[in-house]
Parts: sequence; structure tokens; C-alpha cells
Amino acid sequence: MIFINEKCRINVLKRDEGTDFLELLKSRILHEGRIEGTDVVKVDSFLNHQMDVGLLNEIGKEFKSRFLDQPVTKILTIEASGIGIACITAQYFHVPVVFAKKAESRNLDREVYESKVFSYTKGKEYIIKVSKRYLGPEDHVLIIDDFLANGQAISGLKDIVTQAGAHLVGVGIVIEKSFQNGGKAIREAGIQLESLAIIKSIENNKIIFKEVGRENNEKIIKD
Repeated sequence: MIFINEKCRINVLKRDEGTDFLELLKSRILHEGRIEGTDVVKVDSFLNHQMDVGLLNEIGKEFKSRFLDQPVTKILTIEASGIGIACITAQYFHVPVVFAKKAESRNLDREVYESKVFSYTKGKEYIIKVSKRYLGPEDHVLIIDDFLANGQAISGLKDIVTQAGAHLVGVGIVIEKSFQNGGKAIREAGIQLESLAIIKSIENNKIIFKEVGRENNEKIIKD
């Protein structure tokens, strides 16, 4: 079950009732997303600050269906907004979640993988770290995050997977902004990228979606 904000005029959705979950997700973005400038969409009322756990549960199911044939052993994300999505997704794969830390902590092991990530929204560079204890050559890693824009966070996580000698099986994104370069770079690298909602553009303070289905997102390159 998903409990929906009243703005969407739907109270409860069951996955088998014929209502398309991807259309529901886009409806939430349209009704509750807040546009700032020409390239920022805030969905913190249901996705990455206040979280609709029912919706996140459906997101987890969707990622499981898209990476069903992949031998995932770890889900990797970055703090903080990806953690909730990654944790709920992980329950369908029955694997642990590892998240890259941005902040210095006494609790973090000395032996770590490190990578640099530049945040365009905050205008600063972070050093992200993952303990070597929790990622190694035996792992098949699925990266999960809430947004994909310029792809800096994914690039940093991918670098950590490479340092660990692990195998990257794919990247799952809830909302991709295809008018920025992150998605194109990931696909051109031959990585399976599955984005649930793809924003084509922001025009006249309105969100325009790219229409794609559940087929492999590599096909959208031809649009």
C-alpha cells in the first residue's frame, strides 16, 4: 500500500489494481515538487527529507524488478538523502547497505576508500569515505540514489567500487534530470542505469518528463 498526499487525490494505491506506479511517482513530483531556478527540483516533502515510506517501498520493489537478474551482494549509496531509499530497496535483495560518509567521524575505520565529490547545489567539494571492511573484490554492488544530475556523486561511488576491486552491476536512480550530463556519461560507460522518473526539461516553471517505460533505459539515448 502507498499512502498518498491529498494533493494527488488518491488515498490508497495497491500495486495490482492497475494504476501505474511510475505514473504515480511522476504525479507526486508534479504536485509536490518545488522548482527553484531552471534546474533544481525539490521533492523533500516525500522523498529525501520527509519520507513517504509506502512510496519508498514501491520504489524498492521497482528497483528489485529492474535488477532482478543481477547477483547483488551490497547496495551502496551516499549520505544522507540516499540512505532511506537504499535501505528499503535492500530488503528486497536481502543484502546490506553501505553508505559513503561525508563527515569526519571517530567511528570510521582508518583503512578506507576515498573519493572526491563536487556538489553543484552546495558549491563545495566533499571527500567521501567507505571502510575497507565493508566492500571488497567479492562484492557485486548496486548503487542507489535519489537524484542524478551531473553525476558527481555516482562518479565518486563508482570510483570507490573500483578501488575495492568490486563489480558494479548497475545504478538505480529515483529522479534523473536528463538535460544535465550525468545520465549520458553513465550510459556511455556501458553501465546499466535505471531511472524511474526522467525529467527532460523545466520550461516556464513546469516539469516536462521524458516518456519511457520499464524497458532498459539505454533506449532513451535514441529519443
